Amino acid sequence: MEKVLVTGVSGFLGHHCAVELLKSGYYVKGSLRDLNKKSEVLNGIKKEIDPSQKLEFVKLDLLNNNGWDDAMKGCKYVLHVAAPFSVREPDDENEYIEPTLGGTMRALKSAKKEKVKRFVLTSSAVTMMGVVYDSTESNGSVDTEDWTDPGSKNINTYIKAKTLSERAAWDFISSQSDDSFMEIAVMCAGGIYGPSLTGNISGFSLKGIHQMLTGHFKMSMIPPAGLPMSDVRDVAKLHVLAMTEERANGKRLIPTTSQAYSFMDIAKILKRNGYNKVSTKKAPIFMIKLMSLFDREAKGMVPIVGNTISSNNSETKEIFNWEPIPFEKTILDCAKSIEHLI
Repeated sequence: MEKVLVTGVSGFLGHHCAVELLKSGYYVKGSLRDLNKKSEVLNGIKKEIDPSQKLEFVKLDLLNNNGWDDAMKGCKYVLHVAAPFSVREPDDENEYIEPTLGGTMRALKSAKKEKVKRFVLTSSAVTMMGVVYDSTESNGSVDTEDWTDPGSKNINTYIKAKTLSERAAWDFISSQSDDSFMEIAVMCAGGIYGPSLTGNISGFSLKGIHQMLTGHFKMSMIPPAGLPMSDVRDVAKLHVLAMTEERANGKRLIPTTSQAYSFMDIAKILKRNGYNKVSTKKAPIFMIKLMSLFDREAKGMVPIVGNTISSNNSETKEIFNWEPIPFEKTILDCAKSIEHLI
């Protein structure tokens, strides 16, 4: 039975990846920073499939070297999903850069050492979107040839960290000089929504939907920003397919809608489907900029607002013979999965 290491298995995408792997007959090692989260993850996975004896948990920390080599032992593939995600601007940029870049390098080096066949990296479409943020246009489209400039003054720290991390991964792969060449595929996901299996809403997207549904003051006005979106089930499925699909080797892949969807689109979908507390008032850009002077989440949103960015996902669709789950279904399934928390 082929084994796969999934880093960050307690995360929104991580446990969906574990479900997809188990359904496909793989043995899964799931990494946790805190092993006390085992029961939460296990209970979520059991909603979709009984893991039987095909799931184990290992303790790993993106900031610590301990355990990485042992975790990789016996694994043919790695899905490196773990990374911090927040638009909140930190006091120190290394709060995001060290776990994102450092964690990726720890995973790559140990995977190479333990002769992993293919490494699938969870990156982000923001590693491409900087070309629009740096332009004079507010609308644009990105594809796999586009790269964000990590030194740009028009991006937030999260975007910088993800770009540095993905660049370093490609540099690592291209620098291999021995016969045991490790392959890579990179998933540049958009805004990830869809159903929660665990009910944990600490992540950015689920927290945002919960705030909309409850009429939270932070979503009393909706920031004007549009970007390619991803259903968590699509992203998990494509991660698993990318482990073995020959045409995915060496590719940046875009598991997103081609169309940009805005936070206002999300609000309107929810509103017309009976979630009456959802606001559809538009937040003026000047107000977000004013709030950014004292609110770190608003500061992180400043580079994003006012832009609408679509993507060219045609190669990804062709490689996997895939069509994205309709975005309205993604949002409604997401809302339904956390209704009990309203």
